[in-house]
Amino acid sequence: MLRDITIGQYYPADSVIHRLDPRTKIVGTMLYILSLFLVREFPGFIVVITAFAGVWILSHVPFTYMLRGLRPILFILFITAGFNVFLTKGTVLWQWWIFTVTKEGLLRGAFMAIRLILLILGTSMMTYTTTPNQLTDGLEKLMKPLKVIHFPVHEIAMMMSIALRFIPILTEEATRIRKAQMARGADMESGGIIRRAKALVPVFIPLLVAAFHRAFDLAMAMEARCYHGGDGRTKMKPLRYHARDRFAYAYLLCFFATVILLRVWLKI
Repeated sequence: MLRDITIGQYYPADSVIHRLDPRTKIVGTMLYILSLFLVREFPGFIVVITAFAGVWILSHVPFTYMLRGLRPILFILFITAGFNVFLTKGTVLWQWWIFTVTKEGLLRGAFMAIRLILLILGTSMMTYTTTPNQLTDGLEKLMKPLKVIHFPVHEIAMMMSIALRFIPILTEEATRIRKAQMARGADMESGGIIRRAKALVPVFIPLLVAAFHRAFDLAMAMEARCYHGGDGRTKMKPLRYHARDRFAYAYLLCFFATVILLRVWLKI
């Protein structure tokens, strides 16, 4: 399962989505997330799925690659749907002991599952098509007005970029440690959930130690290169909007306006 974690990884491709300004993709992701929470009925997801499908086709990211990134969250997905199925009151369809399944619970569980899947796919699309350096520059540029109130814009953007960069690195490290433990005779495939969880302890402890070592090495490397924050720093490739970015903003505004109109007029 560790090798299926694709969140935070960059998928190199030559597409119009990859060439968009990172600020456009960050704003688009924020509007996409907001639209998911504005939708209240299943028909509203049709608009969201249609808009996302258009971006996915233009991105040239394989759909199987995106679906593989959903496997690590299947447990959270089932837990979320299960709570909604069993804890929502309504027309009883099945009952046993303390468990009651209602019609409204099934609909609510399916609704929350679809929302969570679309949320993961949409936010992952930004990291698939944007390098960590571009994300840092885009976040720093968008948060630049906060410097007026002495908000550490550059430092926050740098921390978020490093966190995203470390996801695939730690995933590879965890896979390597897991294979090393299995080569020493550790059994991590058999038994119940509790036994498998205990079997992962020899993986997480070395992984935690390795993460601290990597963080220390990174700090030392930044100090050796005289890094002292964003004061006085210049950009070799400053961000500039192009015609494709203006078209993307128009696409986003049309999409978001449609979601709002559906919520206000049709109540979906």
